[in-house]
Amino acid sequence: MDRRITSTAAQAGHLWCLSALMLILWLPGIACSAPGGVEQGTMTVAVTLLPQAGFVEAVGGERVDVVVMVPPGASPHTYELTPEQMVRLSQAEVYVKVGTPVEFELVWMDRLTSANDDMLIVDCSHGIDLIHSHEEEEGANHDHHGVDPHIWLSVSNAIIMVENICEGLMAVDSGNEAYYRANCAAYVAQLRGLQEDLAESMASLEGGTFIVFHPSFGYFARDYGLTQMAVEQGGGEPDAQYIVRLVQEAKAQGARVVFASPQLSTRSAEVIAAEIDADVVIIDPLAEDYIPNMRAIAEAISQVVQ
Repeated sequence: MDRRITSTAAQAGHLWCLSALMLILWLPGIACSAPGGVEQGTMTVAVTLLPQAGFVEAVGGERVDVVVMVPPGASPHTYELTPEQMVRLSQAEVYVKVGTPVEFELVWMDRLTSANDDMLIVDCSHGIDLIHSHEEEEGANHDHHGVDPHIWLSVSNAIIMVENICEGLMAVDSGNEAYYRANCAAYVAQLRGLQEDLAESMASLEGGTFIVFHPSFGYFARDYGLTQMAVEQGGGEPDAQYIVRLVQEAKAQGARVVFASPQLSTRSAEVIAAEIDADVVIIDPLAEDYIPNMRAIAEAISQVVQ
């Protein structure tokens, strides 16, 4: 994706770990008496991203207490863990990772897993047909180890992710298997309804193109036969030559909107938008309330696809 955690943070890692350890040693009550903790009859489930939190809550219901590592408004490309989060992680029975090369997981996953040897790791990407670099749309071949990490922005992928989460919760809490299965089935039914609605509403747009700042929507585009043109180049700010080519292509497509996300700067998106007399429109790839957000994304893109 775009920006990497700096080497300064890495050099300070030993101080960070010491801070986390001191918190765990001196504040044991946090790990033992957090609201909704294990002793209250729930299990703590940590997730990387907000959409995963929505999935876990849909399946786990009142049986889970969800801890989100990348909080609202933060970018998974740049966010750094806090010692307090590591304390919360020490309580978790389950960690639900995206399982694709999201920068946060690339940088922090080893430390996350080493903090709690008893924690089950659930890989949301298991069973998903990943987009590799040779398949990615124009401008999307950025530094993700050759894989587009944004798997949740496809409803069909979300169904698989939810089912993977259900399997993980049942593995840790087998006594409530029927509860998790029932919740999973109910939520998957809602997702299939969403899938059908979007397939119908997007059917006439196949072959169309839309412009995004950060190429988050490769899986969405693949689902509906669309092409995303990304402002970013190679995971960072575009060079002048690329901007010229992108502007020419955008004008040829008659583009009226450049989509940006609320977690990232819109500066480059605004430059492109000004060049082609278009607007910058915000769509959120990381909203927790997944179903209405996917409807909003589909509606926004359908209004401008060429």
